[in-house]
Amino acid sequence: ALSGPELRYQKIEKIALALMTAAKKLRRYFLANSIIVRTDQPQKQVLFRPDLAGRMTKWSVELSKFDISFEPRMALKAQVFTDFLAELTPGNTEPCTSWTVFTDRSSNSKGSGAGLILESQEGLTVEVSLKFSFSATNNQAEYEACMAGVDLALEMGAKYLKLKTNSQLVVTQIKGEAQAKEPFIQRY
Repeated sequence: ALSGPELRYQKIEKIALALMTAAKKLRRYFLANSIIVRTDQPQKQVLFRPDLAGRMTKWSVELSKFDISFEPRMALKAQVFTDFLAELTPGNTEPCTSWTVFTDRSSNSKGSGAGLILESQEGLTVEVSLKFSFSATNNQAEYEACMAGVDLALEMGAKYLKLKTNSQLVVTQIKGEAQAKEPFIQRY
């Protein structure tokens, strides 16, 4: 974390400082690999200017020991978006029909939510995090997570579904081996 005078650095200096810190902590990795830094700042032009002064000169000399290249951050966004669309665009192949849904929930005084991971038999993974707009107990949050996972799997074309949850109560109630006692849980 930045402290003292570092808090007043310009954005470009903060990026250079972060790069220096990473280079120090990951020195072996930086020496053994080519490093690509994606930023929306003109980092390369500033770091490798001949008329630098002060700490930027020191950082420039230190960083010149490594194979570091700079790319505009916009290219990354475009590539990620392109990859995402290519991955989820339906093609001529059949949709994945067998899915496994992993759920986990969280509920506390500040709110509740859930995390879902859907994995297809073909290796496609979809990760989703949910924040519920209502107050929920842990059991309610687990049921909501399970229902959201099932809904999402059906949307993805699932015909066969495995549901994995860490709530024994939810599992036994879904299997019909236990009855819900609380009225607000019975509706699930």
